[in-house]
Amino acid sequence: MAQELVFDNQTRSAKDWAFWLYLGHGLSVFFTLGAASFIPLILNYIKRDDSAGTFVHSHHGWMIRSFWWYLVWIAVGWMLFITIFGIPLAWLVWVGAWLWKIYRLIRGVTALNSNVPVGNS
Repeated sequence: MAQELVFDNQTRSAKDWAFWLYLGHGLSVFFTLGAASFIPLILNYIKRDDSAGTFVHSHHGWMIRSFWWYLVWIAVGWMLFITIFGIPLAWLVWVGAWLWKIYRLIRGVTALNSNVPVGNS
């Protein structure tokens, strides 16, 4: 007999919000290279407190940290780009940051769908 996990309304709502925020971050990374990720980021900060005490809380922290570290690596790429010799390295940093962000989103959504916390938070 299969077991089904039943969530209370708070957890169900928090999980739904987290899924849509993962989607928002993902669409931003694919269509604007992350430039529009500040929109789901703001919602992550707003909705994080609503998910306190649930496994979903870690997902908001995961998305927030992913955004800020992605921004750091993009800035490092720009600093390299302003030097003539750093341009090829800048492209490598940008591609690496983009792939890392995709990995973080996939890992987060996978954990969310498995109903487990993600990362170390």
